[in-house]
Amino acid sequence: MKPVWSHIGICVSDLDRSIRFYCEVFGFVATESYDVGNEYRGLMEMASAVDVRLLSRFLQLGDGPTRIELLYFEAPPADGPRTRRRMNQYGMTHINFRVDDVDAVAAKIRAFGGEVHDHTRTKLASGTDVVYCNDPDGVRIEVYSTGQ
Repeated sequence: MKPVWSHIGICVSDLDRSIRFYCEVFGFVATESYDVGNEYRGLMEMASAVDVRLLSRFLQLGDGPTRIELLYFEAPPADGPRTRRRMNQYGMTHINFRVDDVDAVAAKIRAFGGEVHDHTRTKLASGTDVVYCNDPDGVRIEVYSTGQ
């Protein structure tokens, strides 16, 4: 069997805020919801003494395969930096959305708790307009328009 794209997972600090962010800014729709417990403890590489309580919410973009799973840990609490990773740091660097109007989407990103890094804004001779942003938890998002 060939692999089939399923989703990307994003650990979030405020589930409701992140749902609003991805739905209002990019047009995702909340679909599946799961309350996850200790049955996934081994998969998540957590010690057997840890009590796992996780809220998992899937978001779908249109009819295509683009899905995001937002993960909110009630226990154990999530930790770590909530800042953008360097582009030359190994691992996932960003997610990308092609949009009709970069300025309109940038305004929505700001309105729903994200940041727009105006110093990264690049307009190419081809008409492509691109800027890096991040969601409320620091996930880098590339937003671009082809100008067509």
